[in-house]
Amino acid sequence: MTQRQVTRLADIAALAGVTTATVSRALSGHAQISPATRQKVLAIAADHGFRINQTARNLRLGRTQAIGVVIPLGHPSAQGVSDPFYTALIGQLMEGLALRGHAMLLSSGAPEDAGWLESLALSGRVDGIIVLCQSDQDARLREVARTYRPLVVWGEASAGYCCVGTDNHAGGRLATEHLLAAGRRRIAYAGMTDIPELAARHAGYLAALADAGIAPGPQIGVPLSFDADRAPLTQGLAGHLAGPQAIDGVVAASDVIAMGVIRALAENGRSVPGDVAVVGYDDVSLAAHVLPALTTVRQDLEQAAAIMLDLMFRRIDGEEPGSLQLAPQLVRRQSA
Repeated sequence: MTQRQVTRLADIAALAGVTTATVSRALSGHAQISPATRQKVLAIAADHGFRINQTARNLRLGRTQAIGVVIPLGHPSAQGVSDPFYTALIGQLMEGLALRGHAMLLSSGAPEDAGWLESLALSGRVDGIIVLCQSDQDARLREVARTYRPLVVWGEASAGYCCVGTDNHAGGRLATEHLLAAGRRRIAYAGMTDIPELAARHAGYLAALADAGIAPGPQIGVPLSFDADRAPLTQGLAGHLAGPQAIDGVVAASDVIAMGVIRALAENGRSVPGDVAVVGYDDVSLAAHVLPALTTVRQDLEQAAAIMLDLMFRRIDGEEPGSLQLAPQLVRRQSA
Protein backbone atom coordinates (compact mmCIF):
# COMPACT_ATOMS: atom_id res chain seq x y z
CA MET A 1 0.00 0.00 0.00
CA THR A 2 1.54 3.34 -1.03
CA GLN A 3 1.32 6.56 0.90
CA ARG A 4 -1.09 8.02 -1.64
CA GLN A 5 -3.57 5.25 -0.87
CA VAL A 6 -3.70 6.06 2.85
CA THR A 7 -6.56 8.52 2.73
CA ARG A 8 -9.10 6.73 4.91
CA LEU A 9 -9.34 5.39 8.43
CA ALA A 10 -9.80 1.91 6.92
CA ASP A 11 -6.33 2.16 5.34
CA ILE A 12 -4.73 2.94 8.69
CA ALA A 13 -6.74 0.13 10.31
CA ALA A 14 -5.46 -2.38 7.75
CA LEU A 15 -1.85 -1.38 8.36
CA ALA A 16 -2.26 -1.44 12.15
CA GLY A 17 -4.26 -4.67 12.26
CA VAL A 18 -7.10 -3.10 14.21
CA THR A 19 -10.66 -2.01 13.49
CA THR A 20 -11.63 1.32 11.94
CA ALA A 21 -13.40 2.23 15.18
CA THR A 22 -10.16 1.66 17.11
CA VAL A 23 -8.27 3.93 14.71
CA SER A 24 -10.90 6.64 15.11
CA ARG A 25 -10.73 6.44 18.90
CA ALA A 26 -6.92 6.35 18.91
CA LEU A 27 -6.64 9.45 16.73
CA SER A 28 -9.13 11.33 18.92
CA GLY A 29 -7.35 10.39 22.16
CA HIS A 30 -10.12 8.19 23.53
CA ALA A 31 -9.38 7.03 27.07
CA GLN A 32 -10.33 3.40 26.39
CA ILE A 33 -7.54 2.91 23.84
CA SER A 34 -4.28 1.64 25.34
CA PRO A 35 -1.20 3.89 25.03
CA ALA A 36 0.59 1.20 22.99
CA THR A 37 -2.23 0.94 20.44
CA ARG A 38 -2.60 4.69 20.23
CA GLN A 39 1.14 5.17 19.62
CA LYS A 40 1.10 2.48 16.93
CA VAL A 41 -1.81 4.11 15.10
CA LEU A 42 -0.29 7.59 15.41
CA ALA A 43 3.06 6.37 14.10
CA ILE A 44 1.47 4.75 11.04
CA ALA A 45 -0.62 7.85 10.38
CA ALA A 46 2.45 10.08 10.63
CA ASP A 47 4.57 7.82 8.38
CA HIS A 48 1.92 7.99 5.65
CA GLY A 49 1.09 11.67 5.99
CA PHE A 50 -2.44 10.97 7.14
CA ARG A 51 -4.29 13.94 8.65
CA ILE A 52 -7.81 14.19 10.06
CA ASN A 53 -9.89 17.14 8.94
CA GLN A 54 -10.62 18.08 12.55
CA THR A 55 -13.08 20.83 11.71
CA ALA A 56 -15.17 18.52 9.53
CA ARG A 57 -14.97 15.78 12.14
CA ASN A 58 -16.17 18.08 14.93
CA LEU A 59 -19.06 19.31 12.81
CA ARG A 60 -20.03 15.75 11.90
CA LEU A 61 -19.94 14.58 15.53
CA GLY A 62 -21.32 17.78 17.01
CA ARG A 63 -18.18 18.16 19.14
CA THR A 64 -16.19 21.19 20.23
CA GLN A 65 -13.06 19.38 21.49
CA ALA A 66 -13.35 21.41 24.70
CA ILE A 67 -14.32 20.51 28.26
CA GLY A 68 -15.66 23.04 30.72
CA VAL A 69 -14.05 23.07 34.18
CA VAL A 70 -16.06 25.15 36.64
CA ILE A 71 -15.47 26.16 40.26
CA PRO A 72 -18.69 27.33 41.95
CA LEU A 73 -17.94 29.93 44.61
CA GLY A 74 -21.22 30.07 46.46
CA HIS A 75 -20.50 29.08 50.06
CA PRO A 76 -19.04 31.45 52.67
CA SER A 77 -15.86 29.38 53.12
CA ALA A 78 -15.19 29.13 49.38
CA GLN A 79 -11.67 28.53 48.11
CA GLY A 80 -10.49 30.94 45.47
CA VAL A 81 -9.42 29.69 42.06
CA SER A 82 -5.82 30.50 43.07
CA ASP A 83 -5.95 28.09 46.02
CA PRO A 84 -3.01 25.63 45.71
CA PHE A 85 -5.37 22.64 45.82
CA TYR A 86 -7.34 23.91 42.83
CA THR A 87 -4.28 24.95 40.83
CA ALA A 88 -2.80 21.45 41.26
CA LEU A 89 -6.03 19.69 40.25
CA ILE A 90 -6.62 22.03 37.32
CA GLY A 91 -3.05 21.42 36.13
CA GLN A 92 -3.58 17.66 36.17
CA LEU A 93 -6.86 18.00 34.25
CA MET A 94 -5.28 20.33 31.69
CA GLU A 95 -2.45 17.89 31.01
CA GLY A 96 -4.90 15.01 30.62
CA LEU A 97 -7.08 16.97 28.23
CA ALA A 98 -4.08 18.01 26.15
CA LEU A 99 -3.11 14.36 25.70
CA ARG A 100 -6.62 13.74 24.36
CA GLY A 101 -6.47 16.71 22.00
CA HIS A 102 -9.02 18.73 23.98
CA ALA A 103 -8.94 22.26 25.30
CA MET A 104 -10.11 23.41 28.73
CA LEU A 105 -12.66 26.18 29.24
CA LEU A 106 -12.02 27.28 32.84
CA SER A 107 -14.52 29.45 34.69
CA SER A 108 -15.86 30.17 38.15
CA GLY A 109 -19.57 29.66 38.64
CA ALA A 110 -21.86 32.47 39.73
CA PRO A 111 -24.34 30.68 42.00
CA GLU A 112 -26.36 33.84 42.54
CA ASP A 113 -27.49 33.21 38.96
CA ALA A 114 -29.75 30.14 39.24
CA GLY A 115 -29.01 29.15 35.64
CA TRP A 116 -25.20 29.33 35.77
CA LEU A 117 -24.68 25.63 35.08
CA GLU A 118 -27.53 25.20 32.58
CA SER A 119 -26.19 28.14 30.57
CA LEU A 120 -22.84 26.45 30.08
CA ALA A 121 -24.41 23.05 29.39
CA LEU A 122 -26.62 24.52 26.65
CA SER A 123 -24.06 26.94 25.23
CA GLY A 124 -22.62 24.55 22.65
CA ARG A 125 -19.12 25.62 23.73
CA VAL A 126 -18.12 22.40 25.50
CA ASP A 127 -18.59 18.65 25.10
CA GLY A 128 -18.83 18.06 28.84
CA ILE A 129 -18.47 19.76 32.22
CA ILE A 130 -16.33 19.00 35.27
CA VAL A 131 -17.38 20.84 38.43
CA LEU A 132 -14.69 21.20 41.10
CA CYS A 133 -16.40 21.24 44.51
CA GLN A 134 -20.10 21.02 45.19
CA SER A 135 -20.05 24.28 47.14
CA ASP A 136 -23.67 24.91 48.19
CA GLN A 137 -24.91 23.83 44.76
CA ASP A 138 -25.86 20.19 45.39
CA ALA A 139 -29.51 20.74 44.45
CA ARG A 140 -28.53 22.56 41.25
CA LEU A 141 -26.10 19.80 40.28
CA ARG A 142 -28.77 17.16 40.81
CA GLU A 143 -31.26 19.08 38.67
CA VAL A 144 -28.86 19.61 35.75
CA ALA A 145 -27.60 16.00 35.89
CA ARG A 146 -31.13 14.73 35.20
CA THR A 147 -30.91 15.86 31.58
CA TYR A 148 -27.22 16.68 30.99
CA ARG A 149 -25.27 13.43 31.06
CA PRO A 150 -21.61 14.46 30.45
CA LEU A 151 -21.30 15.99 33.93
CA VAL A 152 -18.67 14.89 36.48
CA VAL A 153 -18.30 16.50 39.90
CA TRP A 154 -15.35 16.51 42.30
CA GLY A 155 -16.60 16.29 45.87
CA GLU A 156 -18.36 14.16 48.44
CA ALA A 157 -20.26 11.11 47.15
CA SER A 158 -23.78 11.95 45.95
CA ALA A 159 -26.53 9.76 44.57
CA GLY A 160 -27.73 12.51 42.24
CA TYR A 161 -24.81 12.78 39.81
CA CYS A 162 -21.50 11.24 38.81
CA CYS A 163 -19.05 12.19 41.53
CA VAL A 164 -15.35 11.54 42.15
CA GLY A 165 -13.66 12.31 45.45
CA THR A 166 -11.65 11.08 48.37
CA ASP A 167 -13.43 9.29 51.22
CA ASN A 168 -13.53 12.40 53.38
CA HIS A 169 -15.04 10.67 56.40
CA ALA A 170 -12.17 8.16 56.36
CA GLY A 171 -9.71 11.02 55.88
CA GLY A 172 -10.98 12.94 58.90
CA ARG A 173 -10.85 9.76 60.94
CA LEU A 174 -7.32 8.99 59.73
CA ALA A 175 -6.02 12.41 60.78
CA THR A 176 -7.64 12.18 64.20
CA GLU A 177 -6.51 8.62 64.87
CA HIS A 178 -2.94 9.64 64.09
CA LEU A 179 -3.06 12.33 66.77
CA LEU A 180 -4.68 9.93 69.23
CA ALA A 181 -1.97 7.33 68.59
CA ALA A 182 0.62 10.02 69.37
CA GLY A 183 -0.97 10.55 72.79
CA ARG A 184 -2.93 13.72 72.02
CA ARG A 185 -6.21 13.92 73.88
CA ARG A 186 -7.52 17.49 73.54
CA ILE A 187 -7.89 17.75 69.80
CA ALA A 188 -9.52 20.74 68.11
CA TYR A 189 -10.98 20.87 64.60
CA ALA A 190 -10.09 23.91 62.47
CA GLY A 191 -12.43 24.58 59.55
CA MET A 192 -16.05 25.09 58.57
CA THR A 193 -18.56 22.31 57.93
CA ASP A 194 -20.77 24.13 55.44
CA ILE A 195 -20.10 21.99 52.35
CA PRO A 196 -20.37 18.20 51.92
CA GLU A 197 -16.62 17.48 51.82
CA LEU A 198 -15.89 19.45 54.99
CA ALA A 199 -18.91 18.06 56.80
CA ALA A 200 -17.69 14.52 56.08
CA ARG A 201 -14.16 15.30 57.33
CA HIS A 202 -15.58 16.74 60.53
CA ALA A 203 -17.83 13.68 60.96
CA GLY A 204 -14.77 11.42 60.62
CA TYR A 205 -12.98 13.46 63.29
CA LEU A 206 -15.96 13.11 65.65
CA ALA A 207 -16.25 9.37 64.97
CA ALA A 208 -12.58 8.73 65.80
CA LEU A 209 -12.88 10.63 69.09
CA ALA A 210 -16.10 8.82 70.00
CA ASP A 211 -14.47 5.44 69.36
CA ALA A 212 -11.62 6.45 71.67
CA GLY A 213 -14.05 7.62 74.36
CA ILE A 214 -12.78 11.19 74.16
CA ALA A 215 -14.93 14.31 74.02
CA PRO A 216 -14.57 16.54 70.94
CA GLY A 217 -12.35 19.56 71.27
CA PRO A 218 -13.36 23.05 70.19
CA GLN A 219 -14.24 23.79 66.58
CA ILE A 220 -12.31 26.78 65.25
CA GLY A 221 -14.40 28.11 62.39
CA VAL A 222 -11.77 29.05 59.84
CA PRO A 223 -12.97 29.30 56.19
CA LEU A 224 -11.15 27.45 53.44
CA SER A 225 -10.39 30.82 51.88
CA PHE A 226 -8.19 31.66 54.91
CA ASP A 227 -5.63 34.19 53.75
CA ALA A 228 -2.75 36.28 55.07
CA ASP A 229 -4.90 37.98 57.72
CA ARG A 230 -4.11 35.67 60.61
CA ALA A 231 -5.48 37.89 63.38
CA PRO A 232 -8.88 36.12 63.76
CA LEU A 233 -7.21 32.71 63.89
CA THR A 234 -4.52 33.88 66.31
CA GLN A 235 -7.17 35.33 68.59
CA GLY A 236 -9.43 32.28 68.19
CA LEU A 237 -6.68 29.90 69.24
CA ALA A 238 -5.57 32.00 72.22
CA GLY A 239 -8.53 31.00 74.36
CA HIS A 240 -7.82 27.29 73.85
CA LEU A 241 -4.11 27.30 74.75
CA ALA A 242 -4.22 27.91 78.50
CA GLY A 243 -5.31 25.94 81.55
CA PRO A 244 -5.96 22.23 82.06
CA GLN A 245 -8.14 22.04 78.93
CA ALA A 246 -5.51 23.52 76.60
CA ILE A 247 -5.58 21.81 73.21
CA ASP A 248 -2.64 19.58 72.26
CA GLY A 249 -3.70 18.70 68.71
CA VAL A 250 -5.47 20.19 65.70
CA VAL A 251 -7.14 18.47 62.75
CA ALA A 252 -7.38 21.06 59.97
CA ALA A 253 -9.88 20.91 57.10
CA SER A 254 -7.19 21.80 54.56
CA ASP A 255 -3.44 22.32 54.29
CA VAL A 256 -3.90 26.06 53.87
CA ILE A 257 -5.77 26.17 57.17
CA ALA A 258 -3.16 23.93 58.82
CA MET A 259 -0.37 26.28 57.73
CA GLY A 260 -2.30 29.20 59.18
CA VAL A 261 -2.78 27.29 62.43
CA ILE A 262 0.96 26.61 62.71
CA ARG A 263 1.75 30.29 62.22
CA ALA A 264 -0.95 31.36 64.68
CA LEU A 265 0.36 28.91 67.29
CA ALA A 266 3.84 30.41 66.92
CA GLU A 267 2.36 33.87 67.42
CA ASN A 268 0.83 32.57 70.64
CA GLY A 269 4.18 31.23 71.83
CA ARG A 270 3.40 27.56 71.16
CA SER A 271 5.64 25.08 69.35
CA VAL A 272 4.59 22.47 66.76
CA PRO A 273 4.54 19.59 67.41
CA GLY A 274 5.94 20.03 70.94
CA ASP A 275 2.96 21.84 72.42
CA VAL A 276 0.36 21.24 69.70
CA ALA A 277 0.49 18.69 66.89
CA VAL A 278 -1.18 19.68 63.59
CA VAL A 279 -2.52 17.54 60.74
CA GLY A 280 -3.68 19.07 57.45
CA TYR A 281 -5.72 17.78 54.51
CA ASP A 282 -4.90 17.65 50.76
CA ASP A 283 -1.07 17.36 50.63
CA VAL A 284 -0.57 20.38 48.38
CA SER A 285 2.97 20.92 47.10
CA LEU A 286 3.76 23.51 49.81
CA ALA A 287 2.97 21.05 52.61
CA ALA A 288 6.42 19.43 52.42
CA HIS A 289 8.23 22.78 52.44
CA VAL A 290 6.76 24.68 55.39
CA LEU A 291 8.46 24.54 58.79
CA PRO A 292 7.74 22.18 60.34
CA ALA A 293 6.85 20.08 57.30
CA LEU A 294 3.15 19.31 57.41
CA THR A 295 1.70 15.92 58.30
CA THR A 296 -1.42 15.69 56.17
CA VAL A 297 -4.06 13.52 54.54
CA ARG A 298 -3.19 13.12 50.88
CA GLN A 299 -5.67 13.28 48.03
CA ASP A 300 -4.10 11.72 44.93
CA LEU A 301 -4.91 14.43 42.42
CA GLU A 302 -3.10 12.76 39.52
CA GLN A 303 -5.25 9.67 39.94
CA ALA A 304 -8.35 11.77 40.59
CA ALA A 305 -7.90 13.80 37.39
CA ALA A 306 -7.34 10.65 35.31
CA ILE A 307 -10.50 9.06 36.71
CA MET A 308 -12.61 12.19 36.18
CA LEU A 309 -11.49 12.45 32.57
CA ASP A 310 -12.09 8.76 31.93
CA LEU A 311 -15.62 9.02 33.33
CA MET A 312 -16.21 12.23 31.37
CA PHE A 313 -15.25 10.79 27.99
CA ARG A 314 -17.19 7.62 28.63
CA ARG A 315 -20.24 9.77 29.36
CA ILE A 316 -19.66 11.81 26.20
CA ASP A 317 -19.72 8.50 24.31
CA GLY A 318 -23.11 7.63 25.80
CA GLU A 319 -22.09 5.38 28.69
CA GLU A 320 -23.43 5.83 32.23
CA PRO A 321 -20.50 5.12 34.59
CA GLY A 322 -21.18 5.70 38.27
CA SER A 323 -19.36 7.60 40.98
CA LEU A 324 -16.01 6.56 42.41
CA GLN A 325 -14.42 7.23 45.79
CA LEU A 326 -10.64 7.23 46.38
CA ALA A 327 -8.90 6.12 49.57
CA PRO A 328 -7.12 8.86 51.55
CA GLN A 329 -3.50 8.38 52.59
CA LEU A 330 -1.78 9.77 55.69
CA VAL A 331 1.55 11.43 54.91
CA ARG A 332 3.70 11.64 58.06
CA ARG A 333 6.03 14.60 58.37
CA GLN A 334 7.20 16.77 61.28
CA SER A 335 4.09 18.68 62.40
CA ALA A 336 2.45 15.66 64.08
